[in-house]
Amino acid sequence: MGGKQDGEEAYGKPAKYDPSFQGPIKNRSCTDVICCVLFLLFILGYIVVGVVAWVYGDPRQVLYPRNSTGAYCGMGANKDKPYLLYFNIFSCILATNVITVAEHGLQCPTPQVCVSSCPKTSWIVSPSEYSLTVGDVFYTKNWTFCLPGVPWNMPVLQSLQQELCPSFLLPSSPALGRCFPWDNYTTVPELPGIPSNTSIIQGISGLVDSLNARDISIKIFEDFAQSWYWILVALGVALVLSMLFILLLRLVAGPLVLVLILGVLGVLAYGIYHCWKEYQVLRDMGASITQLGFTINLSAYSSVQETWLAALIVLAVLEGVLLLLLIFLRQRIRIAIALLQEASRAVGQMMSTTFYPLVTFVLLLICIAYWAMIALYLATSGQPQYVLWAPNVSLPSCEKVPVNTSCDPMAQPMNSSCPGLMCVFQGYLSTGLVQRSLFNLQIYGILGLFWTLNWVLALGQCVLAGAFASFYWALNKPRDIPTFPLCAAFTRTLRYHTGSLAFGALILTLVQMARVILEYIDHKVRGAQNPMARCIMCCFKCCLWCLEKFIKFLNRNAYIMIAIYGKNFCVSAKNAFMLLMRNIVRVVVLDKVTDLLLFFGKLLVVGCVGILSFFFFTGRIPGLSKEFNSPHLNYYWLPIMTSILGAYVIASGFFSVFGMCVDTLFLCFLEDLERNDGSLDRPYYMSKALLKILGKKNEAPPGKKRKK
Repeated sequence: MGGKQDGEEAYGKPAKYDPSFQGPIKNRSCTDVICCVLFLLFILGYIVVGVVAWVYGDPRQVLYPRNSTGAYCGMGANKDKPYLLYFNIFSCILATNVITVAEHGLQCPTPQVCVSSCPKTSWIVSPSEYSLTVGDVFYTKNWTFCLPGVPWNMPVLQSLQQELCPSFLLPSSPALGRCFPWDNYTTVPELPGIPSNTSIIQGISGLVDSLNARDISIKIFEDFAQSWYWILVALGVALVLSMLFILLLRLVAGPLVLVLILGVLGVLAYGIYHCWKEYQVLRDMGASITQLGFTINLSAYSSVQETWLAALIVLAVLEGVLLLLLIFLRQRIRIAIALLQEASRAVGQMMSTTFYPLVTFVLLLICIAYWAMIALYLATSGQPQYVLWAPNVSLPSCEKVPVNTSCDPMAQPMNSSCPGLMCVFQGYLSTGLVQRSLFNLQIYGILGLFWTLNWVLALGQCVLAGAFASFYWALNKPRDIPTFPLCAAFTRTLRYHTGSLAFGALILTLVQMARVILEYIDHKVRGAQNPMARCIMCCFKCCLWCLEKFIKFLNRNAYIMIAIYGKNFCVSAKNAFMLLMRNIVRVVVLDKVTDLLLFFGKLLVVGCVGILSFFFFTGRIPGLSKEFNSPHLNYYWLPIMTSILGAYVIASGFFSVFGMCVDTLFLCFLEDLERNDGSLDRPYYMSKALLKILGKKNEAPPGKKRKK
């Protein structure tokens, strides 16, 4: 008895009765003011970074392609030439890695020119045209495929040697502002310098034959245009199912939890039976691990009896442990079910809380969009830098050429004996103050992204906790529930606890930043690591992951205590942790029962919407009238997958509210048990179902006793 009392003292003393406490404290003061000021100053700096990025950045460098002279296509002098043509697009693949090309804005080691339209037919310069002039071959056909400034009377051979004009053209289609040989391109002509049997050309030709990107995008757009209203209907069904599931839990929570538990026991029992049958067969055959020996082929171990015997033992132990837990924890499982029913009742009384995730979603979208714009503008700050480049500097004619030196892309084409010498884009200068601080500004932006996202999530949790706490601490429900509890909780949280939310969000942000830095280091040194270093890195990652999960759990409960009592973050986190540790068994049981129930709810909603969408969009529902027939689609799986994804998002939003409600009511329930004793002066606020399970009751007033 004394040991139990000492254990409770180790986790703090139980909450004492406070006659003035009747739910979330209304007369409260601002908490964590220093952190609030720090957060507001950080947001002000975040805005300054955005202004600096706006002033010095140039997103046209990403949105618009550049030609070899550095001019934008589709702007200024090239306003009527919005597309970029590559002289030899195959050099993009042959000379470097495709991923590297994509990372550098599709810059390829080949001349590029802005054109008004992409070539429609294939063409190759013939040897008989080598002696003609550029004007005769290109300009007389109104082809503007040569670099700007190439004179009319320049011989074609010279222009090809200096790569001032293309030696071939392929039928192309514009994509991302570039001309790619995709549209109706089935035959590959003989290209100069590239064998006709090269695998690159064959691969591109086969890819274009089977997967035309432009056609796919058009078909996808057509499918969405024809099925968008049916997708909205599917999302509406998901919303209704999620709402019904939460509201009906007050009636079916007990039977549903029982069915799910029996289902888990049944699955384990079948696994034991299956392992036993396999073990019997292999034992009669004499298949033993001694005959197999050690092998890296893991599937081979399924043919030996010891594998199935070990699996049988593990499943039998799990089955036994689960049965013992159900026997000894049945009372706590009943409490968890009653709390789930009470949470369903609370959501039903305050339906506005189910739509609060929309507010959180909009705020998160604003935070992500602002960070993305800052990152884009910062990445495009600085003036472009150009250097001389040649495809083969080892040639004797290129030895005296100053390769990698600065050059002017707007100057006249260079007359050099080095073949392929040209002025190419290298990167952006880093001589300015903003450019020198670019890395630090990007880190500041990432820190701002994490901090603001975590603060928005914390705001949602604290607001919902305040609303649901006002439900629990209403003695006579629903009469004593305050008017507009969600709006009142939102106002209280923003007015008094912005600093506390910022404090909790900052702690979580620092851990997440540490994980990002660790991932960055791991990515940079992955090739040089030995097995021991990789093991240590994995241990660090695991520790930080566990720490992040623990902080999220602690913050969530701290925000609940902040919403109820209005104290600062540290005190609230301490009180919440101590309260949970004094009731650790109840915490574990409620957490697992809630997780099991919400997982089943998501599975039910997503499964129903997915099955209904599949049968509808594939036309397998007979008897529908003409107005309700499924549309004719190119890819029927597209609206199905969209409906399933949307149903999952909607179910997650609804069930996140329900999960927050369960956690809030649970903490209030534990406080209720410690504060009150059921007397007239200290009545319990919990539901009658919980009172019945615990064997407690509230003392009736004298007038009611005589009447009874």
